[in-house]
Amino acid sequence: MNILKFESQQKLNEAGAGILAGLVQTNPRVVLGLATGGTPVGIYEELVDTHRKGMVSFKSITTFNLDEYVGISTDHPESYHAYMNHHLFSHIDANPARIHIPDGNAADLKQECERYNALLDDAKQIDLQLLGLGHNGHIGFNEPDHALMSGTHVVKLKEETRSANARFFNHIDEVPTHALTMGVGTILKAKMILLVVRGADKAEIVHQALTGPITTECPASLLQTHPHVVVLLDSESGRLV
Repeated sequence: MNILKFESQQKLNEAGAGILAGLVQTNPRVVLGLATGGTPVGIYEELVDTHRKGMVSFKSITTFNLDEYVGISTDHPESYHAYMNHHLFSHIDANPARIHIPDGNAADLKQECERYNALLDDAKQIDLQLLGLGHNGHIGFNEPDHALMSGTHVVKLKEETRSANARFFNHIDEVPTHALTMGVGTILKAKMILLVVRGADKAEIVHQALTGPITTECPASLLQTHPHVVVLLDSESGRLV
């Protein structure tokens, strides 16, 4: 596990974008696993800037997003479809046919999970999976539990997760109670994992995830078993490691 700490958010963003852009430049047909939330925004901004400068093309990449809320439309401003279009896809030359995000409005959610798993199987392997880290150690929307699902599945969100995400909505009552998420097994199959964490409020869970016991009660701790993890931390989130 390669842990890098940055004194400025800009340097962290540049490092994250540099890893992603460099991979695309090396392998234009790369398969990327993408994340949402506040953490990757600056990295996506840097990627867009790199593309606008003509330094990288995304036209041949394939992407799989980690998750999506259940029960809100794809054009809802807080859906992850809308998030990805706003922060990345509408600004780059990625082929929409190669962009994959779970459908949280599918009539049959179990069938949707099976469809998404089949797409992932067809892709063989994600070359790089971008991850953030939840306050309770979740990755994707894989919440702490006595056991974790390997493939894409429906998950009931913990109240601490809904509370953390309430800042994106007008009221916590608007935060969905369920989501579709890529499973931990799929995440761990990626050739490389890029974990990005920011903020003093994440310092304790960073320490637990990266140095504590490996347990499904802290899903991110399972990253310790992966052979190629790069961790980007700001000075506050990394103060205990």
